[in-house]
Parts: sequence; C-alpha cells; structure tokens
Amino acid sequence: MSKKLILIIGAPGSGKTTDGSLVAKNHADTITSYSMGEMLKEEIDNETTLGKINSQFVSRGELVPTAIVIDKMIGVIKNAPTDVVLLDGFPRKAKQMRVFADILTNDDNIELISVIEIRVSESIARQRVLGRKDAIENAREDDEEEVFNNRMRIYTETIEEIESFYQDKGLLKVIDGERDLPVVVEEIDTFLGSVVTI
Repeated sequence: MSKKLILIIGAPGSGKTTDGSLVAKNHADTITSYSMGEMLKEEIDNETTLGKINSQFVSRGELVPTAIVIDKMIGVIKNAPTDVVLLDGFPRKAKQMRVFADILTNDDNIELISVIEIRVSESIARQRVLGRKDAIENAREDDEEEVFNNRMRIYTETIEEIESFYQDKGLLKVIDGERDLPVVVEEIDTFLGSVVTI
C-alpha cells in the first residue's frame, strides 16, 4: 500500500513543525509526522557523515543540497509506521519541488495527497523566531538574526513559484497560521479528515 503524504510548508517561525506534531499526536495510530529541519539537525547532532555535510549549510541558514534532502526524505516516508505521513519543511526551493515531482511520477509507493501552507507575515515570523532567543538560555544558531534573514530571503524568493506549482495541481491548502495554536491545529485536523482516512 502506498504512503499518503501531506507536505506542510511555511516561513521559518510559521509553527509548521509544532502543528504537524500535534496533529499526528491526536492520531498516533494513523499519522506519523516528520520535520525535515529536525531530521537534518539530528544528523548534525549525531555527527554522521551526512550531518557533517549538512552542518556547513545549516549554520549559515543555507539550504542543504537537493539530492541529500530527497534521499533522506524518501527513506523516512517509506519506512514510516503509518500509511499517512506529514512532512514539514519541504520543499524549500523550486528545484527540490520539481525533482520530487519527477520522482513521484515513477514511484507507486508514495502518493502526494496535499500541500498545506501555514501562512504568517514576515513580522510575525521574525517575532516568533527571534523572540525564542530571549526565552531559551542556549539559543539555537538558527535563531540568530542574520541566519533568520537568510532563511526568510530564501523562503520569500521561492514561495510564489511553489504555491503556483501546487495550486495548478489542485494540491495547495492555505491555513492562517497567525491564530491561536489550537485553532490552527483543529483546522489542519479537519482538513486532513476530508482528504485521508485518519
């Protein structure tokens, strides 16, 4: 049986990782959530060969090469313990999107069901990401303003093309991520119930 994949995209600070993990927690028997960013950081923390390559990019707020990201991602999706998989933080650039689309046309094991965009303004994203720095004693490197600016620039340069690509395929669902967390999670949950069995 093919894995039913839902991608969750959004600016840094949009809350996409938290949203995905909470939805999956509500449906632990049927949904598994993964964060591309968290998976890449885990490789870095474990000092794997892949992690050492990744760290050179992540520390500058740059994107890890497409081939590395997609190889990691496909392996994780296919090995997921449930049929429905939520994955946030992918695609982050048009090349990733197009390469992955080409792969899916020849792979019957993964079916892309929907792409959910958690939409927030840049000012809200900035406040959330840089605001964490004050709340966390050992602030993560990617919370630094220069890195945030770099990540935000990459996001804003590509989001319109990504939105257009998935809109044309009838896959894009936009959700207002500036509301209270329970409201956002409930809307995602309701939407998922309309496109997959959860």
